[in-house]
Amino acid sequence: MKNLINAFLTGLVNIALHGYFRKIIVQGKENIPKNVPIILVANHQNALIDPLLIATQSKLKPWFLTRASAFKKPFVAKLLNFIRMLPVFRVRDGFSTITQNQQTFDQTYEVLKDNGTVIIFAEGTHHLERNLFPLSKGFTRMAFGLKERFPEKEPVILPVGIDYSAHQKSGSIVRLRFGKCIPVKMSSAQSGKLTKSVERALKELIVEIPLEGYKETLKKLIENGIDVSNKNEVDAFLFEDKKPEKGSKESQSTVINKMMKIFHFPLFLFWLGIKSKIKDPVFVSTFKFLIGFVFAPLWYGLLLWLSFNSNIGPETFSILIMAWLTLYINRNPQE
Repeated sequence: MKNLINAFLTGLVNIALHGYFRKIIVQGKENIPKNVPIILVANHQNALIDPLLIATQSKLKPWFLTRASAFKKPFVAKLLNFIRMLPVFRVRDGFSTITQNQQTFDQTYEVLKDNGTVIIFAEGTHHLERNLFPLSKGFTRMAFGLKERFPEKEPVILPVGIDYSAHQKSGSIVRLRFGKCIPVKMSSAQSGKLTKSVERALKELIVEIPLEGYKETLKKLIENGIDVSNKNEVDAFLFEDKKPEKGSKESQSTVINKMMKIFHFPLFLFWLGIKSKIKDPVFVSTFKFLIGFVFAPLWYGLLLWLSFNSNIGPETFSILIMAWLTLYINRNPQE
């Protein structure tokens, strides 16, 4: 029953993500192995959106490591565990809590020994910068801990890069790139070597904009019509001074964007009510997506019901069609 419910939720989330993003581009799916323990290591730039994308586009049925602060309430903790999430305690949660991570690692070993998948965002934080932050050692501890407990198992690290054309906007582009697996064949004494190998692999998968003059460079890329979710395009422009043969820049349709808000006005009003309360900008897209995921079906259902059960049926049906149409043609190509 648990697997069935999770499969149903995954399907719904997948449909919603394709409605939220204009285009989801997945590359390297042939690199996803079968019948081996997979520790999937990814960069982390968009809060809850990142794990949802990986789960829906990889078909791996993964477990996720997420910050322990989300598990404070017992009911929420049970719900998160039901959807395959495990808590990770950090120093900021209190130094005394770090020892509780052992229980989480024990759970990951049980998942991996059955050739399951565990996702870890090894930067240890999330951010909006198009760069890779230093990796923590959690995934190496997981890999070597599994080998120590189950010597017959041969885990692999699967690097995944995620890039967005606009982190905080719907109607944008997202790219997932699955890299080649990195086998864990060295001893635990060489954990540093494994970390560097994974770091190099991730850097080859994601867009990286030099930190020096970051804002100016990003602005220049956008002004020249570079798709900032496309690593090849960004690198060609930055290091070879090449512009795309066909400019990827698309004019922002202010009219369509405003029309979308009008025909989804209950959702837009709800967003206006909560956006000022969001302290971390990385969560902007997450809240926008969740509002749409929960309330858009209710809004569409209400319009559909009124279309066949009220005196204003033709009017409400027109609103429903326009809501769908503006959602479909919504375009936010860049930040």
